Amino acid sequence: MPSDRVRTQTGLFSRVRRALVGSPLDVGDKTLAHRLALIPVLAWVGLGADALSSSAYGPEESFRVIQMHPHLAVLLAVATAFTVFLLAGAYAKLVEHFPTGGGYGVATRLLGQRAGLVGGSALLVDYVLTITISIAACGDAIFSFLPTGFVSWKLFAEGAVIVFLTILNLRGVRESITVMTPIFLVFVITHLVMIGGGIIAHAPMAAQTAVALKEDYHSAMSSLGLGGMALLFLHAYSLGGGTYTGIEAVSNALPLMREPRVKTAQRTMLYMAVSLALAAAGLITCYLLWKIAPDPTGAKTMNALLAQAVGHELGLGSWFMVVTMLAAGLLLVVAAQAGFIGGPRVMANMAVDSWLPRRFAALSERLTTENGILCMGAVSLAALIYTHGDVKVIVVMYSINVFITFALTMVGMTKFWWSHAPDPRVRRRRLLLFGSAAVLCSTILAVTVIEKFKDGGWVTLLVTGALVALCLLIRAHYRKVALSLNRLYAQLHNVPGTGKPVGPLQPKEATAVILVASYGGLGIHTLLNAFKLFPGQFKNAVFISVGVVDSGEFKGEDTIDALKARTEDTLARYVALAERIGIPATYRFAIGTDAVDEAERLCLDVAKEFPRALFFSGKIIFQRDHWWQWLLHNDTGYALEKRLHQAGRAMVVLPARVK
Repeated sequence: MPSDRVRTQTGLFSRVRRALVGSPLDVGDKTLAHRLALIPVLAWVGLGADALSSSAYGPEESFRVIQMHPHLAVLLAVATAFTVFLLAGAYAKLVEHFPTGGGYGVATRLLGQRAGLVGGSALLVDYVLTITISIAACGDAIFSFLPTGFVSWKLFAEGAVIVFLTILNLRGVRESITVMTPIFLVFVITHLVMIGGGIIAHAPMAAQTAVALKEDYHSAMSSLGLGGMALLFLHAYSLGGGTYTGIEAVSNALPLMREPRVKTAQRTMLYMAVSLALAAAGLITCYLLWKIAPDPTGAKTMNALLAQAVGHELGLGSWFMVVTMLAAGLLLVVAAQAGFIGGPRVMANMAVDSWLPRRFAALSERLTTENGILCMGAVSLAALIYTHGDVKVIVVMYSINVFITFALTMVGMTKFWWSHAPDPRVRRRRLLLFGSAAVLCSTILAVTVIEKFKDGGWVTLLVTGALVALCLLIRAHYRKVALSLNRLYAQLHNVPGTGKPVGPLQPKEATAVILVASYGGLGIHTLLNAFKLFPGQFKNAVFISVGVVDSGEFKGEDTIDALKARTEDTLARYVALAERIGIPATYRFAIGTDAVDEAERLCLDVAKEFPRALFFSGKIIFQRDHWWQWLLHNDTGYALEKRLHQAGRAMVVLPARVK
């Protein structure tokens, strides 16, 4: 009875999970990658929505700072549009040389591992806050037209949306984006009417507005001076930092896009840059023309007030404001996708580099980085609760990490082009592009940290610093384990040879197929124990290894050949060891984006070549168990074992004990 009850509960859990997340995808389907990849329009929806939806809070937070000096609004609108095109242009050129994106990859490759760690950590916090601020701003937009009695439910509703998005993303990226495409289109149409109609309706008053702005300029010069106005402008400008995050998200999500990926990403950035520049600059202009001021009660956003005014002026009625705010709120839900798409991919790349637990690089049955998605959802929910969904608090925290990643990326690319381009003309153009972006982003970062350190900026810096420290501890643990393995199995590196001649391979005889990573104690231990446990059984040995491309190993196209060479060198050393002890051996390897997928394919191919193959993998077992060991050491061997068993092939996972 107890066992039946357990099976029933397990079956119920599986059925619920399948209903929420979906059935497993067939990794052997050759059309799967093409079907899951994003075309430019879908990438614009899923990733560009993050940037475009920031018009729901970015322009407003910037305009709040300068509302007493509206003449700065014109400069703010122009600067915002310029920054959008500058960063989009920079990232469009960046992905040509670094297809895995900026932030972590570029900083690691060009500025060193520690700089990459800082960039990756800042980017992860940034993606968490992308989800948090998007959902918090969604709540503000939706509750702008709901009765005030519902406000007490706002935080609960926002938390429920994060949970919903987490489940939706576990089903898969393309599926989640396709569902939300109509929302994106409604947002574009309503905001086009609001901004375009708002500017056209007040165009006849342009001369009058210009006179008022001139008077305000002279008044500000006498009271603040040029330096005071510059600081005020930089403060307002920096608070719009969240506006530009979607550009980074596109470059980091390149592997999700349809071939040719670089062209798809560049087209997506073009769509994003044009739409975002028009939306952000247009809203700031409309605030100025319509004299929109923040609601003193905080019940309505400035966009809601603008939509209400424009709708009344154009004779559209109050329903226009409701539809516009509803579309904005729902698009902010779509915008949170950037965090769920980009965050887990950065975590996977950092996991392969041993900065984070390696299980974050694993894919689920739905081919999503499930552990990363769950982590992003949980942490963003915690951030929402901590800030009580206050956009004014979150936007300060958000802006700091946005410009940390931008600054590191632009500095790295400036260094890259300083010594890279063979054509002097190309070199000068790229240095101007990336150098300008580096100076701009570094200046905004410094101003934001200084101005807003006491208003929440310290929290972001503390959390990012704590994440950096945690990553250092994790890598130190992995290095300690590697050293322990090497000490424990040091004698294995000098295995005495038998002196017997090695005959040719015998594919029809029993063969030990051994999965290895680097050359070391774990792999040697697995080889020797496979033949010790099955004495006289195996006539051949085949070594299999996978070089992972899409993460730590690939931070530029020029590293592919080096990765192949290292992988083959490792396998050649194992073959030499096997032949030294009298075992005919060969190797097979693959270069791919997922170790388990590629290893499964290799194993099944080897099984056709060596029909009597038995597969072996090593697994680290600690003599002292700690609660965090299960998190830091993944079950890659067990995951592959499960897949091979489903394919009808046998596999043995051999333990390697470590103190």
